[in-house]
Amino acid sequence: MSTTALPRPIAGACAWLGKDIARSERWIRHLPDAAIEEIDRVLAEAKRRNVAWRDVNRANFPLTGMTALFDDVRDELENGSGMIQLRGLPVARYAEDDLRRIWFGIGANLGTPLNQNKSGELMRAIRDEGGTALAGQRYGQIDDGQGKTFLSSYARTLTNGQLRFHTDRCDAVGLLCVRQAKAGGVSKLASSAMVHNTMLERRPDLCAALYEDIWRSRFGEEPGGEKLAYPLPIFGQRDGRFTSHYSLTYIEAAQKMGEVPRLTEAQKAGIDMLMDLAQELSFEMRFAPGDMQLLNNHVIYHGRTPFEDDASSGQDRLLLRIWLALPNSRALPKGHEVLWRSIEPGANRGGIGQVAAE
Repeated sequence: MSTTALPRPIAGACAWLGKDIARSERWIRHLPDAAIEEIDRVLAEAKRRNVAWRDVNRANFPLTGMTALFDDVRDELENGSGMIQLRGLPVARYAEDDLRRIWFGIGANLGTPLNQNKSGELMRAIRDEGGTALAGQRYGQIDDGQGKTFLSSYARTLTNGQLRFHTDRCDAVGLLCVRQAKAGGVSKLASSAMVHNTMLERRPDLCAALYEDIWRSRFGEEPGGEKLAYPLPIFGQRDGRFTSHYSLTYIEAAQKMGEVPRLTEAQKAGIDMLMDLAQELSFEMRFAPGDMQLLNNHVIYHGRTPFEDDASSGQDRLLLRIWLALPNSRALPKGHEVLWRSIEPGANRGGIGQVAAE
């Protein structure tokens, strides 16, 4: 988008202030007793048939009694605030493998689960594995081709450090809290639509600059992608719907590559302002075991504070993450195919590599 044509502000419930959404319950849902009973029945049948968690789908894990709830969740994600916290799964009574069946089954009933890395990982355990993730093996340190290394997203999620505001490569990211840390590990959420609108109001020139192509590295997380980069704006609109795809780590990695165009001064200033506004406009929430968080990546930035575990007391943080393509997703702007594969509404898109079988 040319900086001579200013973008339009984003209207609707997805443009919220952290101080307001923190007092609202529109994004909170509770699992009714009947839903938990159905989950237990379906889980027992899946185990009887020896269905592994990664083979779970809508056909062999049918949660038909939760259809209205799933419709409501999808609608709030796409047409409402862009986020849901579904509370009340009694995680303590399930083994981890059964929790994976349940969580993957909920995801498969909501949408289509996606691969999260080039090895085809469909569910990522988010926990502190310390130095084992940072040893330069498999998903640890990635060489940018210029002698400089970065932590891949896999390595960053296997540490207890802070995660900056970012989006993931899917319509919706879901996190199931199995255990919480002794301290920290607070989820930080910001409306990217409100970040956009506030930047448009305060510095329309910088907002417009983020509609222009900004190069990102594929960062070694795709086959053959270690030294590849691609152009994609941070902000985009199509048919009156907004999308923002943003991860500063991938932008920083691309800027270390010799053949990649440099950021303009306006883009640098716009990114700095985006990070400041995300913090200013955000709110924080802490998971409880059994909480399920679902976020629409097109309209939500998410981050995390550092955390401290205490395994001796059972307070060692464990979240299970899934990525989903949603059947009611929005159309994306032309040019976003470079990342999403398809830009049409409701498409099985996003993820890394091939989508999982339905």
